[in-house]
Amino acid sequence: MEPEIILYQDTPPDVGQLTAILDKLNMQPRDLMRKGQSEYKDLGLDNQQLSADELIAAMVKTPILIERPIVLANDKASIGRPPESVLEIL
Repeated sequence: MEPEIILYQDTPPDVGQLTAILDKLNMQPRDLMRKGQSEYKDLGLDNQQLSADELIAAMVKTPILIERPIVLANDKASIGRPPESVLEIL
């Protein structure tokens, strides 16, 4: 397979793309966030009262918050950590 690499910090996903990725991953927005990033705490994203839409908007605006890499193949998605986790969707 020849992968298409999208550098999410240069070309962040929009709300629709990120929502579709979350659906394919069967995850909630907070599950896809890098909670160790300083931006997570600085932006108050640890507030459990925030809605899914608010968390998605934060990831679109600040893409460094998105866990990576995300691999999309065969209409499925997987987070590539560990790398072997993507084998089941290929």
